[in-house]
Amino acid sequence: MTGPSAPADGTAAEPAVRTRGLTKRFRSGQVAVDGIDLEVPHGAIYGFLGPNGSGKTTTLRMVLGLVSPTSGTTTLLGETMPGAGPRVLPHVGALVEGPAFHPYLSGRANLDRLDAADATADPRSRDLRAAAALERVGLGAAARKPYRQYSLGMKQRLGLAAALLRPRDLLVLDEPTNGLDPQGTREVRHLLRELADAGTTVLVSSHLLGEIEQVCTHVGVMSRGRLLVQGPPEQLATDGESTVAVTTTAPCLDGATQLLADLGLTGVRRDGRTLTARLGMVAPEKISAAMVGAGLDLVGLEVRRPRLETLFVELTGEGFDVAR
Repeated sequence: MTGPSAPADGTAAEPAVRTRGLTKRFRSGQVAVDGIDLEVPHGAIYGFLGPNGSGKTTTLRMVLGLVSPTSGTTTLLGETMPGAGPRVLPHVGALVEGPAFHPYLSGRANLDRLDAADATADPRSRDLRAAAALERVGLGAAARKPYRQYSLGMKQRLGLAAALLRPRDLLVLDEPTNGLDPQGTREVRHLLRELADAGTTVLVSSHLLGEIEQVCTHVGVMSRGRLLVQGPPEQLATDGESTVAVTTTAPCLDGATQLLADLGLTGVRRDGRTLTARLGMVAPEKISAAMVGAGLDLVGLEVRRPRLETLFVELTGEGFDVAR
């Protein structure tokens, strides 16, 4: 399958997904998405995070041309949507707001119907495509089972199989692990890595922060319709507030406490023989050198970077729950 893709040298002029000022205002006056500039690089696994009602699903629907924006623009694979939809969307697989299939047809029959509706698909290889997609998501043994008898997790798997019927340049997945057990979640994580390694760009909405941290190369955090931050997870964590923990055998911690304050560290706290403080712009090696220079025995020094979950709470002021 040929279609829009990144240049062979990896220097794409356009991200796989780009929005500029993308906004959705409902008739009630509610602003669901407020002028966001989303950028999903080619080949990335982009984790789209946000609490309930943050605007993630509405954003995905606008990106795919399923909902018209109030204002703003979207490009998919370098082409402007929704005008380029008929040309671009055959190269895009999507699972948004849960799968919908015919309840009395089997999983295999549902995929066959979807494949037959694709005018760009070669009917001669339909059987091979459907069988391969079902095996890839672990539904080979349930291919002939009626969809109405599928569990929630199996329905999610079938939705993924539908998105994978043909090779895609871009996958847009809304909560793809919803209803899956831990093993199924791990399998989806491995599948996303395999797809990205093969050159597919993945934009995935999820509430499972642990999964996002393990698999995603980029993340974006939504809250109240606005995109608060985006970029590689390690870069975003570095941008957060780091702390340092200093452990000493000095009989009195007053000297070490004052030394940290003199170096410019703030929020110094004591916990047994360990002092913790906000690191700020102070280099950790400067702390160790100052401790040794002052004759204070240094047993340990640990820099604690904020995790993605900590950053999320700092940005949104909310805990992270099962959200869309």
